[in-house]
Amino acid sequence: MKASIWNAVFVVAGFLTMCAAVAAEGDSGLPATAGKVAPPEPFGPVPSARQLKWHEMGMYAFCHFGVDTFTGAEWGSGGEQPEIFHPAEFDGNQIAGAIKAGGFKGIILTCKHHDGFCLWPTKSTPHNISASPYKNGKGDIVREMAEACRQADIKFGVYVSPWDRNHPEYGQPGYVKVYHQQIKELLTGYGPLFEIWFDGANGGDGYYGGAGGTRKIQAATYYDWDTIWDMVRLYQPQAIIYSDVGPDIRWVGNESGYAQDPCWTTYTPHVRDFQPVKTGSPLSRFDAWGFVNYPEGEHGHRDGRYWLPAEVDVSIRPGWFWHQEQNPQVRSPENLMQIYLASVGLGQGMNLNVPPNRRGLVDDNDVASLKAFGEHLRQTFAENLAQGAVLAASEVRGGDADTYGPQKLLDGDPWSAWITNDHWTSHAASVEITLAGEKTFNLIRLREDVRLGQRVEQAAVDVWDTQAKGGEGDWKELARAESIGACRLWRVPETTTSRLRLRVVKSPVAPALSDFGLYREPASVP
Repeated sequence: MKASIWNAVFVVAGFLTMCAAVAAEGDSGLPATAGKVAPPEPFGPVPSARQLKWHEMGMYAFCHFGVDTFTGAEWGSGGEQPEIFHPAEFDGNQIAGAIKAGGFKGIILTCKHHDGFCLWPTKSTPHNISASPYKNGKGDIVREMAEACRQADIKFGVYVSPWDRNHPEYGQPGYVKVYHQQIKELLTGYGPLFEIWFDGANGGDGYYGGAGGTRKIQAATYYDWDTIWDMVRLYQPQAIIYSDVGPDIRWVGNESGYAQDPCWTTYTPHVRDFQPVKTGSPLSRFDAWGFVNYPEGEHGHRDGRYWLPAEVDVSIRPGWFWHQEQNPQVRSPENLMQIYLASVGLGQGMNLNVPPNRRGLVDDNDVASLKAFGEHLRQTFAENLAQGAVLAASEVRGGDADTYGPQKLLDGDPWSAWITNDHWTSHAASVEITLAGEKTFNLIRLREDVRLGQRVEQAAVDVWDTQAKGGEGDWKELARAESIGACRLWRVPETTTSRLRLRVVKSPVAPALSDFGLYREPASVP
């Protein structure tokens, strides 16, 4: 999957420039001003329209598939013969169906990994599927997966490795043209794409057309990232671009399946081993390039300059490609739920790798775990137990309850919100929630209208304790969090009550909370 940290060099300043362009592409649909009072000004960075759509997806899947599936390797050398790639029973519909059953909203296919073997009949290199026995050289796995995703009504994305351990010109200018051609073919030949994924592994030893040896490149400048970004924006303007530091979403900084709490969606990529760019280079207008300080991605930065949500990428197996000996080591549904809470539940995205086997199918163990996990999610979120509640806010922006009242927390629209006045005090910003009878729950969800930025710095949910103060009753804190953002999920002890209070503890500006939910997660995942 990824190179070790020292080998994942990216052009940080160039990505920052692109991030700034993302913010300038037009608003992301701010609240209408049809009410009596205008909405508050956005606070800090805000998401682009494409980033909002990405947030709405929540989770999607990787499919690592290629010659490594047949050799047992994780990183192919580039010297693998195309004849070994023969998934005789390949079924994109089975793969898409298994992943959709898990609740995932899209698939990103490794169209070319570091070994350089292309899963589509590219014109850029003979090292592609047309030289394999699959469908007598007439197959196109990329097309079959794109069509299967459309049939399953989920989205499709592509991974195309910058590094190519097969191509004889890797490290020379000629390969850059080849790589750009490969990207253009994928961007223009396979319908709408929701994400383009660029790995951080760049340069090292390889086959390189039989020459062997080690090729070192300056990843900051070699690939001409500006041209690549321009191509993506031209041909797939709605697609999210992923790399270690953006420009649309960032790497969380680990491959273990978690973001750290709190995890801020705002982020400023920092570098270590600072090195100035040489005058006259293609990047002379930028400040620096260097090694990204990846651990910072796990938390993000409260004062980050850019809206750069984290993608939490992790495999359902120990490896990224399918290996038969790992069949008993598929992650359990319980573990997948933990990953969900530590990614989507912290306002970020979950990207779970589900690698097809040598037959070209998702293995039975993986299918079973995905199905159970998906059913667990469906049961958990089938009913918002807060529906039907009576809500009373300590204050409403300008007194305009129709536009900014607390009922917006339960209207099912993530883009409407309870919003307070600009000048408020923390002890006054609260909503009392009287449920429609006693309800039992163990999971709480809270969301902000992130079109106005990530505003709240601390929020809490209290439950009415009838036994407190000698039976007079009092509020008891049940959950607290620093960051909310696009989604915040709390697992709490099983609680039965008819009264709660949502409280904004700290926020530098008027809070804009768009959703409140109470759910009862089944006691155990099947």
